[in-house]
Amino acid sequence: MIKKDRIAVIGGGSWGTALVKLLQNNVENIGWWIRSQETINYIKEKKRNPQYLSYVEHATEKIDFSNDLKYIVKNYDILVFAIPSAFLDISIEQSGVKDFSDKMIVSAIKGIVPEYNQIVARYFKEKFAVPYENIGIIAGPCHAEEVAMQKLSYLTISFLEKNKAVFFSKKLETWYLKVKTSKDIAGTEYAAMLKNIYALANGICIGLGYGDNFQAVLIVNSMKEIRKFLKQVFPLSRKIVASEYFGDLLVTAYSQFSRNRLFGTYIGKGYSVKATMAEMKMVAEGYYATKCLLEINKEFQVKLPIAEAVYNILYENVSPVIEMKILTEKLS
Repeated sequence: MIKKDRIAVIGGGSWGTALVKLLQNNVENIGWWIRSQETINYIKEKKRNPQYLSYVEHATEKIDFSNDLKYIVKNYDILVFAIPSAFLDISIEQSGVKDFSDKMIVSAIKGIVPEYNQIVARYFKEKFAVPYENIGIIAGPCHAEEVAMQKLSYLTISFLEKNKAVFFSKKLETWYLKVKTSKDIAGTEYAAMLKNIYALANGICIGLGYGDNFQAVLIVNSMKEIRKFLKQVFPLSRKIVASEYFGDLLVTAYSQFSRNRLFGTYIGKGYSVKATMAEMKMVAEGYYATKCLLEINKEFQVKLPIAEAVYNILYENVSPVIEMKILTEKLS
C-alpha cells in the first residue's frame, strides 16, 4: 500500500517540463529540481520555462522549486527522473545524495546510463539498492511537445506491482492523456532505449535521401531487432505490436519532434557528431545508447545489423552512404 504521494520531477528539459504541467492537474504540491537557479527565477516570475516548451504556462503556486537535489530527495517520496541518461550519474554524485531508501523511483529518461551500460532501473537497483518493486517506468508513445499542446496522447506506466502503476497513472491522467499499465519494467525500458537508436537510423536514411518505401522496411526490421533483443535479454510474454513497444518506435522514428530522428538526419547530410550536437543543443539519447547496446550485446550475441550500422557511422567514422548501402542488402 502506498501511503505517501509527495511527487517531485527531476529535470528542467522538455519532458520534465511537460510532466510537471501534467501533474498540476492532479497534484497540489509538486517538487521540481532544475539545475539553474536563473531558470527557476524566470519561471517563478514569468510562469514559463525560458528554454523548453516556453509556450506552456505553469501554476507556480503549486510548485516547490529547488536546484538542490538533496533537498528534493529528502522532502519528496516519489522521484520522477527526467534528465538525460548521460548526466544522471554525475548529477546524483555532485548532489551528495547516497540514499534512496523508502523512495519510489520513476524513470522518464528513455536512455541508458553510459558509465555502467545499464538501464535506469538496474542502475538504481545495483548502485543504491532500490528494490525493483519501488521502480517504475514511463513509456510512450509520447512526445513532450504534443503533451504540452494538449494533443491526445497515450502513456504506459510500468511497475511490478499493479497497484503502484495504477496509483501513479492517476497522477498523470487527464482529458488529453490516456494511461495504461504494465508489469514489464525491463521490456518497456529497454524498448524505450532501443527505439532511439532505430529512430536515429531512420534519420540517417532521411538525410541520405531514402524515401518512404525504404523507411517502412527499415522500421519493420528495426522492430524485429527490438523483439529479438528483448526476448533474449528479458524473456516474457509480451505483445510487441503494443503501443509501448511498436508505437513508441513509430512516433520516435517519424515525428517532427524526435530529436533522435533529427540527429540522424544531420549525420546523413554529412555533419559530424560534434557539429550535430552543437547544431541541436539538445541531447539525443540514441547516440549514447548505440555504444552501450553494442557493449551489452557482447554477452547476448543477438544479431543487430541496423544498430551495428549506426554504431559504425557514429563511432567508427564509416561513411553513412557506404554503411547504409551495405545495410540495404541485409534487410528483408
